[in-house]
Amino acid sequence: MIVADELRKGFGRHEVIDGLSFRVPEGSAFALIGANGAGKTTTLKILMNILQPSGGHATVLGTDSKRLSAKEFHRIGYVSENQQMPLALTIGEYLDYLRPFYQRWDRSLELSLLREFGLPTNRRIGALSHGMRMKVALAAALPFHPDLLVLDEPFNGLDALVRDELMESMMDLAGQMTILISSHDLSEIDSFASDVAFVDHGRLLFQESMDTLMRRFREIQITLEGEAVVPKIVPSEWMNLKAMGSVVSFVDTRFAESTMSGRLSPYWSQIERVETKPLTLRAIFTTLARASRAQHRLNSEVSR
Repeated sequence: MIVADELRKGFGRHEVIDGLSFRVPEGSAFALIGANGAGKTTTLKILMNILQPSGGHATVLGTDSKRLSAKEFHRIGYVSENQQMPLALTIGEYLDYLRPFYQRWDRSLELSLLREFGLPTNRRIGALSHGMRMKVALAAALPFHPDLLVLDEPFNGLDALVRDELMESMMDLAGQMTILISSHDLSEIDSFASDVAFVDHGRLLFQESMDTLMRRFREIQITLEGEAVVPKIVPSEWMNLKAMGSVVSFVDTRFAESTMSGRLSPYWSQIERVETKPLTLRAIFTTLARASRAQHRLNSEVSR
């Protein structure tokens, strides 16, 4: 559905996106994750032809992103945390305005969404809370059955109840269309995302399926018979090594149950017990973000 190849975008002397490449499979719920300022929103704006890339190339629905037109936008739903809507209109007037633009507009789905989100059609959009406006944006992006739904930080600033309601809607939609969602609030998306790409400082650190990602990351806790010591040299895939008392803990980014004991024995003898624990997407992100930040600082110091 989406192919990004070596995308670049700079604002003045600041390079926001630096050679970013990824693929969004058809039918996936694809999460573009990264800290605030990582380049996620800029990337989505390039894909939607809101911004032009400084370099590289992207296709959306098989069309060059710089040439997206009404033909493609009939198949794309777009919702952003900074969504601009006509504040003077009521919800009903806004939907009345949008309806003629889309041949596939489903009035029964529109009414169902209004009921589900508790949206009163006679209320002015300008009088709504941020959470209610996000519901309006979603209610306006779904009735025409888009093939691609693009969500840019849709949960930012929402209270827990509104967030849960939108999350339930996202889970219902997963599989019915391709979803591309950018977020830094990872606890909200790991329940439905099928694929994930991690962006840091405008660069792709990795892209893979959630199943593969969750299988290969484990928190390892080793209990030794004596006092624990962290070796000076360890495999690069072991992160956040800590020792306390007789226990060593770290995150293994290339976990495999069958080879675990063989990988540990060169570094610690007299192992009493080994425990492994799966990580949440948030914990994986935090681990990698810290490592990337440390590497970025090191590179900056070297370049100076």
